[in-house]
Amino acid sequence: MKVRQEIFDTYWRFSAMRQEVFFNKIKNVPPPWTSDPILNTYKFCNAYRVSDRVSQYLIKNVIYNGNRSQNEEEVLFRILLFKIFNKIETWEYLENKIGDYITLSNFDLDIYSNILQDAMDLGYVIYTSAYMSCASKEFGYDKKHQNHLALIDKMVFQDKVINPIVKAKSFEEIFHIIEGYPLLGKFMAYQLATDINYSEVINFDENSFTIAGPGAERGINKCFIDIEGKSYADVIHWMTENQENEFQRLGLNFQSLWGRPLQAIDCQNLFCETDKYCRAAFPDLKSNRKKIKAKFTPTPQPIDYFYPPKWCINDKVKETLAERLPPLEIPNLQDNCQQLSLELDSFVKPTSKISDNLSKLHKKSQQNTQNKKLKAVQNADTEKSHQLCLF
Repeated sequence: MKVRQEIFDTYWRFSAMRQEVFFNKIKNVPPPWTSDPILNTYKFCNAYRVSDRVSQYLIKNVIYNGNRSQNEEEVLFRILLFKIFNKIETWEYLENKIGDYITLSNFDLDIYSNILQDAMDLGYVIYTSAYMSCASKEFGYDKKHQNHLALIDKMVFQDKVINPIVKAKSFEEIFHIIEGYPLLGKFMAYQLATDINYSEVINFDENSFTIAGPGAERGINKCFIDIEGKSYADVIHWMTENQENEFQRLGLNFQSLWGRPLQAIDCQNLFCETDKYCRAAFPDLKSNRKKIKAKFTPTPQPIDYFYPPKWCINDKVKETLAERLPPLEIPNLQDNCQQLSLELDSFVKPTSKISDNLSKLHKKSQQNTQNKKLKAVQNADTEKSHQLCLF
């Protein structure tokens, strides 16, 4: 294969830098967490898919929550329902309105549909913005969410999809079972197979099968001049198998996930993130997408990271979390005023008086934290000499 060297090397440098940001945030190191201006400006997924906020919520709250049933069919149902919308607020809104945990016994297509329709009528967005989901009227309903709920009903209740899934002999077979249903497609089927594999329902090697999503295909085309007849999946597998050599070649100190190397799903995602990064780093590089849409905004609450117990890394994670510095105070009041939250039961439009009061409160907060910010910046300056820099 013929690589476009500067972009190919950027893939590995981005991976190392993004993982360094991950660990700096975990340890509550004062920002900026990197000296790279692009990473400081725009939002990028983690090097490890499983560390992203929504994946962490899925694992901790939807799959392994001790108050929920660990029956295989219940677990599968919850994963499918959560991931079809892939939004924490939607899941919590549903449970809040139901007044109980989501279970097989309380699933009702019409009730769930009406709850979500009420949310949309109030102006809420119930689907993730991370990717586009299919919106055809496959099951005869006018609204996308109704057809998706009908899909869940067919998979779980009518077809008992749990049976072929638990009998599957390979990760690829899981993918094909899911892909066989409408409204999903190859990319979504791969994502769902990966999420189910986080649970105890199945247990396959993540590196045994992969496919490239549209973003990953764009990233591969930027990193390689010619893949010489190989498939996109072949390229992803090559990256997975050669990661240690490439990090060593470039002198990069890549911090793995507590000893767990990048998996095929991660290398696939990193091609997508590299494609995004290159839009800013190499604007003259041919691309059908020119800009990075999402800007980076810090989240006020740190995540207590938890991974599938079968990976045997959670003890190491706990040790790292125990050593974290006290959390930084990050005032974010103005942003909160502008965001709709599905945690609210009513839709409130702030008056100008309320807005004025919030503005005054925000200014007061800024004054109270000014000394802390100055100290944080000074600390960050000393850290910069130890950061990796892509350019």
